[in-house]
Amino acid sequence: MDMPATTSRRLNLSVQYACNTDGVPSRPQFRAWARAALNADGMRGGQITLRLVDAEEGQSLNRDYRGKDYATNVLSFPYEIEPVVIGDLAICHPVVAREAAEQGKTLEAHYAHLVVHGVLHLQGYDHETGEADAARMEDKEREILASLGFADPYNTGKA
Repeated sequence: MDMPATTSRRLNLSVQYACNTDGVPSRPQFRAWARAALNADGMRGGQITLRLVDAEEGQSLNRDYRGKDYATNVLSFPYEIEPVVIGDLAICHPVVAREAAEQGKTLEAHYAHLVVHGVLHLQGYDHETGEADAARMEDKEREILASLGFADPYNTGKA
């Protein structure tokens, strides 16, 4: 059965706070960033759970699902792309806060980048399959973030 167009464009975003989240963006900010990433290639709907995790849970998820035994900034778990995007994002708050400080970015800007990055992964974008795919994904991230008023996340000003 085809999903009605109005339903397919709706974003159902659940935000779970599973750690100390002092200074994290608001639910409306997370929603705006996810919606911008979903709409980048045309109006799309989505059912996404965004879970903010601590370093222990982030490391466990990265180890169990990617075979890498360290906490990373964002993990994407795509389940469906059509007719709507369905998936989960796990964002490790301590890693995001540390990276933002190291890169001289605001916490808000780094979160916006990682939400956009993660939602693009949920839609099938992949930066690990080759240089052309990485460039395509990074260009899309720059475009979306610029539309939201954020600077190029890959231009940290460091040599």
